[in-house]
Amino acid sequence: MRGLRVPRGLPFVLPYLPFLIVFGIAPTIYALDLAFTNATGGWAWFHNFVRTFDDYRFVPAFKHILLYTSVWLAMLVVIVVGLALLLHGRANRVSSTFRFIFYMPGALAGAASVLVWLFMLDPVVSPGRFLLQHVLGATLFAQSIAPGNLPFIFAMIAFWTGAGGWIVVMYGALNTIPHDLEEAARIDGASPIQIALRLKLPLIRKWIAYMVILSFATGTQLFVEPQLVNEASLGLVPDTWSPNQLAYQLAFRYADFNGAAAIAVDLLFIGLVGAFLIVTRTGLFRTDD
Repeated sequence: MRGLRVPRGLPFVLPYLPFLIVFGIAPTIYALDLAFTNATGGWAWFHNFVRTFDDYRFVPAFKHILLYTSVWLAMLVVIVVGLALLLHGRANRVSSTFRFIFYMPGALAGAASVLVWLFMLDPVVSPGRFLLQHVLGATLFAQSIAPGNLPFIFAMIAFWTGAGGWIVVMYGALNTIPHDLEEAARIDGASPIQIALRLKLPLIRKWIAYMVILSFATGTQLFVEPQLVNEASLGLVPDTWSPNQLAYQLAFRYADFNGAAAIAVDLLFIGLVGAFLIVTRTGLFRTDD
């Protein structure tokens, strides 16, 4: 039709839409239906949410995930952005080699990464035995995975696996900064640190916000790491350590699919609120005039 303008990005979005509907929107609607109904299909209002909140395992699981996510996001923002700025300031073959090395752990699947870390956390065979003994005070595997250490251990596993990919993303964002701006800053006498903190960092804040949103959503869904550590430790780590594990137990051990759906909706709500706050505070979708 004359005058009808097709958005340029539409061809890139259309192939993704069926997958979004089947694997994203449809399961979300189904979970909402389960969360607000009972086992017989009757309307239950907020009964499932209240019932799961009263479960003695609910609050500890969400406390664990809050601490874990806070540590992980702090590591991502500080270390990933710092390394990206450092590599961009030394743009040469050496930085390219380091970017490849940083990205290598991300090639491992989550389960494989956990298995590597199970080996690393055993003071008997770990090459980092000295650190385990003098930092954690652990001489046995059971001491390494003590409850107080778990949020930090899972944060290290997640960081080790995902940081390399985000370094590449941040480095790409830094490459979009016009070279003329850096040259002008150098002519004005700005040091490399001043250029990194006052020029480059503000210009990639939207990419940092994007990283935080996706990482926060991923972090709240933690399941594989504590589940495998639970099995490897023969039950020393609870099988309801994270909310996702608790939902899994409710669904497949107790056949309480409505309660499991309620926990899933809780996680969805937390993720949406977190994303909304980050988007509004950072102006992620604000266009620069």
